[in-house]
Amino acid sequence: MKNNPFVFFGTPYVARDTLGILDAHGFRPVLIVTSPDAPRGRGLVLTPSEVRAWADAHNVPVLMPEKIDTDTIEAIRAYGCEYAVVVAYGKILPQALIDTFPLGVLNIHYSLLPKYRGASPVEAALLAGDAETGVSIQRMVYELDAGDVFAQESTKVGPRETTIDLRARLIEIGGNLLAKMLPDFVAGAITPTPQDHAQATRCRKIKKEDGFLVLGTDDEMNWRKYRAYAAWPRTSFEAERNGDRFRVIITSAHFANGRFIPDTVKPAGKNEMKYEDFLRSGGKPVS
Repeated sequence: MKNNPFVFFGTPYVARDTLGILDAHGFRPVLIVTSPDAPRGRGLVLTPSEVRAWADAHNVPVLMPEKIDTDTIEAIRAYGCEYAVVVAYGKILPQALIDTFPLGVLNIHYSLLPKYRGASPVEAALLAGDAETGVSIQRMVYELDAGDVFAQESTKVGPRETTIDLRARLIEIGGNLLAKMLPDFVAGAITPTPQDHAQATRCRKIKKEDGFLVLGTDDEMNWRKYRAYAAWPRTSFEAERNGDRFRVIITSAHFANGRFIPDTVKPAGKNEMKYEDFLRSGGKPVS
């Protein structure tokens, strides 16, 4: 592995996949900080994060603090790292922790900052109908996604890409971009670019109800929502049959001639079926 040891902060698969890319380029952290094991599934079995599982498989020391207090900061400082990398960690790093790294803390953000600061940049790009998005490597500061930018790379958004497809591509772009710039960053050979804060836009955390659609209204936006919320919470609509009302999840759809058209659906408590069969069975979307 390459010199200049660093600490990696991350929790879900986005961070795990980034770790894999960095490791393939010869950049393996000397310490990984991730969220504590959490109950998952119907049985609420205590389960490690995807990042902890990666760390265990690669024999990298792990810290899983409930909160980042003075003792945690001192434990991290003991590794003597000059910088850290953060990808979807899930907690705000206090300034006291950021200040322990002489070169600072790098963060991969999946938008072309200052556009779409916040929790859902990939979804925001799809909801806006953007033809292009990208990845930014920024210096982490205490203000949300407001740090200077070291590197950016843009990519076209495919007309049928969902959040699942687009995020997978952005993870790969981001991991490779970070690996490419790290030697120059450590050498002090990159001058970061301050963001134009006047141009900043923000995206909020997604809620379950955001995926609710009213079919037959604003087909373009329904198509965008279907693509944006493909991972979670997925899109759904209210339907009725014989006076009973129930939720129907849209499992696949397409957009043609200005119309949003469900292909397959999954009514509550039923198996997946073709939308045409759902209508033939007496199901009716509630307008």
